[in-house]
Amino acid sequence: METPELNNDIPFVQPTTMVNRVDLSALKLATDKVRDEISKIIVGQHQLIDMLLVGLLSDGHILLEGLPGVAKTMTAKLLSKSLAIKFSRVQFTPDLMPSDVIGTSIFNLKDSEFQFKPGPIFANVVLIDEINRAPAKTQAALFECMQERQVTIDGVTHKLPPPFIVLATQNPIEQEGTYRLPEAQLDRFLFKINIGYPSLQDETSLLKKYHLAGGNFDPETVNAVMTGEELAQYRAQVQKIHVEDKLIDYIAKIVHQTRNNKSLYLGASPRATLYTLTAAKAFAAISARDFITPDDIKFVAPYVLHHRVILTPEKEMEGISPIEIVRQVIETVEVPR
Repeated sequence: METPELNNDIPFVQPTTMVNRVDLSALKLATDKVRDEISKIIVGQHQLIDMLLVGLLSDGHILLEGLPGVAKTMTAKLLSKSLAIKFSRVQFTPDLMPSDVIGTSIFNLKDSEFQFKPGPIFANVVLIDEINRAPAKTQAALFECMQERQVTIDGVTHKLPPPFIVLATQNPIEQEGTYRLPEAQLDRFLFKINIGYPSLQDETSLLKKYHLAGGNFDPETVNAVMTGEELAQYRAQVQKIHVEDKLIDYIAKIVHQTRNNKSLYLGASPRATLYTLTAAKAFAAISARDFITPDDIKFVAPYVLHHRVILTPEKEMEGISPIEIVRQVIETVEVPR
């Protein structure tokens, strides 16, 4: 499935000198530091890093799709290294059981009672590598975790530690030994981002950096520059970003149009409406603006919507991708002035 292709040649965030009603100076400084830390190893991929920051500030989960070797896993790991919060990684495989992810109850002979042993999902940033390699029952174990930030085992609910974000990766070309993600799980991801090949200039810079590093990139050179408490404060600031009523109407019209488009069998859910608004706010915030514009909405909307819609069989046979239809839908909705 085609996804929004990231342009790795230039960053899309532009600085501004405008005086804001909400003081975003600390947020902007912190996100710039995170970019700098990740850029110690990752070359290019400016928009990918910024979209990860948008997801982080939006309290949303992100699905990264790309061919092997394009630094999906490395970028996710470096993002967690730049944050002073707990990180865990789970490699999904066909034999992985739900208890391997969320944990299980173990009988304690000393106390003669069952005790809950948390799984790797009990972290702040959880990297799920090759999420489509685990069977449906293991994928389903993530539903409650991702939506409600909790795990229920043996009738007992265990809250996940805030902040909590899932970064999942998958390879779009491999089919053998994989299990397609159900629509209900895809809907729980804020973004689905396709990571393409780097530009020639970026790949040349990567080779030079790799050579100077002695053939080894050390993630330990990345320092933690943002705490969990600071992230919570920045998320609260994002919610204060000013949004005019006409822009709220604009978002609602875009999502509503996906449900009335003849090329789509299934339109986007109301969750997509909420996520588009929050992502536009976060995008404005990392751009050092305390208000959103139609361009913010038009930029984030494809990443929020395209994995939530289903094409009609006729359009699938024609080889049309969901992202093409989503972009057409956005262009049909009148931009507020």
